[in-house]
Amino acid sequence: MRDGVVLVEFPEASEDEANRAAVALGRRLADEAPPGFRDAIPAARTLLVLFDVRRTTRESIEAALRQAGEAPERTSAASRLIRIPVAYGGAAAADLADLARAAALTEGELARRHSAAEYRVAFLGFAPGFGYLTGLPPELRAARLPSPRPRVPAGSVAIGGGWTGVYPAAMPGGWRLIGRTAARLFDAGASSPALLAAGDRVRFDPVAEGELPAPAAIVPRRAASGTGAALRIEAPGFFATVQGGPRYGFGASGVPPGGAMDPRSLARANALVGNGLEAAALEIVLAGPVLVALEDLTLTLAGAAAEAEVDGRAAPPGETFRMRAGQRLSIGRVRRGARLYLAIEGGFVQDAVPGEPAARLAAGDVLLARPPAARVAAAVPAAVDPGAEPELRILPGPHGDRFAAATVGRFLSTGWRISPVSDRRGLRLEGEPLEHAGEAEVLPQGAVAGTIQVPGDGRPIVLGPDGPVTGGYPQIATVIEADLPLLGQAVPGDVLRFRFVTREAAEDARRE
Repeated sequence: MRDGVVLVEFPEASEDEANRAAVALGRRLADEAPPGFRDAIPAARTLLVLFDVRRTTRESIEAALRQAGEAPERTSAASRLIRIPVAYGGAAAADLADLARAAALTEGELARRHSAAEYRVAFLGFAPGFGYLTGLPPELRAARLPSPRPRVPAGSVAIGGGWTGVYPAAMPGGWRLIGRTAARLFDAGASSPALLAAGDRVRFDPVAEGELPAPAAIVPRRAASGTGAALRIEAPGFFATVQGGPRYGFGASGVPPGGAMDPRSLARANALVGNGLEAAALEIVLAGPVLVALEDLTLTLAGAAAEAEVDGRAAPPGETFRMRAGQRLSIGRVRRGARLYLAIEGGFVQDAVPGEPAARLAAGDVLLARPPAARVAAAVPAAVDPGAEPELRILPGPHGDRFAAATVGRFLSTGWRISPVSDRRGLRLEGEPLEHAGEAEVLPQGAVAGTIQVPGDGRPIVLGPDGPVTGGYPQIATVIEADLPLLGQAVPGDVLRFRFVTREAAEDARRE
């Protein structure tokens, strides 16, 4: 796994016992939160623990885990029964007919058996509010798709291996679709955002398609004008969002930490204007916006190379500049790299809460800024230089036994081209497929940004900051934390190469 990660396994326990132990240990560790602790993500039979190598050591985290594991069991609350109405079949059930044929059942009988079972929420993962439900009748088990769909509609009810679940929002996914529900599985603005919790029981109630309303669209909140209004978007550019540092602590609810795709460029921009290194900035992808200053401002740009002007006066990346109220900042196309970060003295207000996608900015939106505070003195990180074919340092993944030595060798010797079907959730790589040594699925296990998983089609996917916190495809390797900025500056068509390093080298690189 990656530097700053410990994977806890329970090899002597049954799958059910291991899952319950992982959930309980993760809760105890999160409650105690030792120094440097970031998150604990339970999965089918493992617990993934994330920590900051700048603040603690692997030995200290392992000691905290042993102490938490020896603590007495807490009395668990009584489980809840959650009923979810489902319309089986129809346009939302793209795989129902195929699954019914494979199980020698009619579509109606498959739906009846699926709804007749009572399920238990083993853990939440993959996406905010996505519950992995155990109790699927054995005859309904079905392999995941060889390659995940780029988009699965929100509310899709699906089967993946021996699990069933509901997609809380539209997203990529490789499970088999059998119906849909209008139930809201995750509401980032609610006091209890996730409908389901580990240990809950779930029943699916079949209803007619016409009895379900259309899935409610999840609309990210946008910043509005008001106190602290700093910039107005006159033209949005290609894709711009407000992003800060990753926000840990929500992995047990399936919420990824998110944050800037290129954290080093974010830190560089913030250091130049005296902010904390993870203050929120504007992440600009490929082509920049036109912004109008609503008050006098101090800003800077860092990251990819691009031309920027304030009323015709150059504003080169890497230098602070002033804007007077009414002036226009025009940022052109990115010439090298993928992402540019616009930081403002004090930092922008990050409106989205954890689990809610950052709003893609549109013309007329207003960006709010925090009042400038005492200047933070910090070394300015070096600029990110992705190079022509960036070589990313990696650590071995937990599923090395799923790939022959020759396959791993070919993975390392190949230049992998980034597919256009890539985003902040993950970069899909194109090249000669890798062969699995055995099944192309594993029990769901925790994942982090930089995890390289290999679906059934053999084409690797490198997870990004908005990627799933668990996954059921074998993990061949993980990009070290220090090299994540290179992923943030990669664009479709770029070629990536990979090289194994030691864990000690990865942790040294992160500290630097």
